[in-house]
Amino acid sequence: MLSQITAITGLNLKSIPERWGPSLVIVIGLAGVVAVFTALLAMADGFSATLKASGRNDVAMIVRGGSSDSELNSAFGHDVGVLITQLPGIRPGPDGKPLAATEMVVIAELMKKGETVNGSNITMRGVDDNSFKLRPNLKITEGRKFTPGLRELVVGRGVSRQFDGIEVGKTLKMRGSEWTVVGVFESGDAYESELWADVGIAQTTFGRTGYSSVLAELDGEGSIDKIAAAAKTDPRLNIEVKTQQAYFSDQTKQFRTMIGILAGVVVVIMALGAIFSALNTMYAAVATRSREIATLRALGFGSLPVLISVMVEAIFLSLIGGLIGAIIVYILFNNVALSTLGQNFTQVVFSFKVTPRLVGNGLFIAVVIGLVGGLLPAIRAARLPVTTALRES
Repeated sequence: MLSQITAITGLNLKSIPERWGPSLVIVIGLAGVVAVFTALLAMADGFSATLKASGRNDVAMIVRGGSSDSELNSAFGHDVGVLITQLPGIRPGPDGKPLAATEMVVIAELMKKGETVNGSNITMRGVDDNSFKLRPNLKITEGRKFTPGLRELVVGRGVSRQFDGIEVGKTLKMRGSEWTVVGVFESGDAYESELWADVGIAQTTFGRTGYSSVLAELDGEGSIDKIAAAAKTDPRLNIEVKTQQAYFSDQTKQFRTMIGILAGVVVVIMALGAIFSALNTMYAAVATRSREIATLRALGFGSLPVLISVMVEAIFLSLIGGLIGAIIVYILFNNVALSTLGQNFTQVVFSFKVTPRLVGNGLFIAVVIGLVGGLLPAIRAARLPVTTALRES
């Protein structure tokens, strides 16, 4: 039986060039399905990877109670910020002071490259010296850090790629004040989508007196619980505490769910079209080779090898289409940068990530479609009476 399967399958595959027109219907249809599916999920994976890379498990993100989903919704006074940095569970720095940073987040507006009318929201973060220490992966790649007390900015690499006038030495106008760009930083995470300035100057410029969050390095295991327990005993503190990684991971849930649903709906619709295309193509292929199949049956070839050979051809064409779709997506989209609205209704710059896992999932879908599309024609070829097949033209 194995030799029969090999012989018939070989004949089928060798005859594909003679039927290249109908075969292209399957290949192009499956290429489109895999390309769309992979591109959508590559966008979701890129966004997720960018935010997850922003977090550390040994650093706590502390915000006002009830606002753990967004720093923009969090606000507490200067005195509360100081109290938070004194809570037990925060690691002391080399100078003996708590290794914690009080930060403020506001929304600014800049023009994207190519835009002349409507600006786009972007996150501006007021930071202190500890903000840089708590993000060791953040490096100044152009220029220098801002000088405390001056209206100077360092901008993320993602911002410099997406927005106009962000070069070192340029002056930006925001909220009636002028800011000088003195540096560009890279961090490989969501912070590359932000503008950073001295927290005190940012508070004065934007009319704020408090902070949005406190970032603190944890002093060993169980420190999150220590911080939360100590805060509950102080009536002045109403805060939520979670690791920085958990905070940013939570930011991806809504986006990934939306993209997952969209990808599912689009792929189902396109897959139905691809299945019907495969059915038509394979039925035509079986009809074209009906005499050939009947002759093989008359020579003693079984119906099962015929069925398997038709299925293998359908799967082969589906895999070719899937590989073409995956290659197209990889060439056109992998590491392509774009921006979308984040949890703070500001732009988050990220890149498509076409991973081996996504390619594998796309090829699996292609194989399933090929199996479904080739099954009925294969059954027909296997069950077709020899005498009837010999009479068909």
